[in-house]
Amino acid sequence: MNRRHFIKTTSLAAGALALPSWLNAAHHTNVPSYLKGYEDLYQTDPRAAATKWFRDAKYGLFIHYGLYSLLGRGEWVMIKEKMHVAEYAKLKDQFTAEKFDADFITDLALEAGMKYINITTRHHDSFCLFNTKTTDFNSVNSPAKRDLVEELADACREKDLGLCLYFSHGRDWRHPHAPNNDNWGGSARPQYATPEPYYAYGKDHDLQKYLDYMSEQVTELLTQYGPVASIWLDGIGVPYSGDRSLFKAQELYDHIHSLQPQVLISYKQGLLGTEDYFAPEHKAVKNPDNKPMEVCSTLHKGGWGFKKNAAHIKPDELTKKLVAAAQSNANLLINTGPLPNGSIHPTDISTLREMGRRIKANGFPSADSAPAQH
Repeated sequence: MNRRHFIKTTSLAAGALALPSWLNAAHHTNVPSYLKGYEDLYQTDPRAAATKWFRDAKYGLFIHYGLYSLLGRGEWVMIKEKMHVAEYAKLKDQFTAEKFDADFITDLALEAGMKYINITTRHHDSFCLFNTKTTDFNSVNSPAKRDLVEELADACREKDLGLCLYFSHGRDWRHPHAPNNDNWGGSARPQYATPEPYYAYGKDHDLQKYLDYMSEQVTELLTQYGPVASIWLDGIGVPYSGDRSLFKAQELYDHIHSLQPQVLISYKQGLLGTEDYFAPEHKAVKNPDNKPMEVCSTLHKGGWGFKKNAAHIKPDELTKKLVAAAQSNANLLINTGPLPNGSIHPTDISTLREMGRRIKANGFPSADSAPAQH
């Protein structure tokens, strides 16, 4: 039995709350590969070990890839252009990901001096890059016929990189019972001129069905792919716009920690305050509790998913972002939006490799560093 098959068959077989075998008491000596060097702390407090690792990691690669990449107009194209569910779903038949190469991506991250990778497992458009039983709207059920999360998880584990999993929580533009515009403001759903037949309305709408759907998907992510470093939740503006308690986020957090105790949870600048770290966009936030923090930013301007003709930043500007993060005692999670075929943009490859050369030659930027000019 190979390792990938072993991981799959020892997951979830005994029910949603069953821990993967590598987390059972008899296997606690099997420390996740990304936590090498933190073994002693892991034995007594897995999440404390992961927190220490995260503070030390400093630098990670963000990947926004999905159906929106095929259009080259950014990850919000469905809502901005008011594309109906059935129209947008046609993109699945064009999704091949033929140039998505997990080995190349992980090698690039290592060359750049990074310690972890975060990929969009499911963005607001609801298309999943992993093998899920909850919906056929996924990469395995596309012409690609591939589980991209599995491929990246395998490569990260082999190279001691932390695997972080982006997951859209507050927004879903496809699920019938996801947050709607009636209760959660105008940014929850596309503002269609005519009703979307895929959605449930009025008394037929049941948010709990969406919460159960998310819980099942998160369970799959935490039981199918081995150790996970972080669950990175997005879409905070929607629960912020109404009664956030209806989302039962703490129940989800507790479920995540029950499946993999070392997993760190973020939800942007914090939905409840019980998250393990802050993850704001572009600049740091106030941090009176001195929680770990990660600032996410992007290598191309105007969005996160691939945009045709977008300007891409160069190494000097990336250096400035690293220094700014260091000055805030934060990590930098820098994003690339792969091309429609899944390959990394050549300019981003060049920038990341040059950044890696600078880090190797001069050390990692610190709070009192001045950006190098080249």
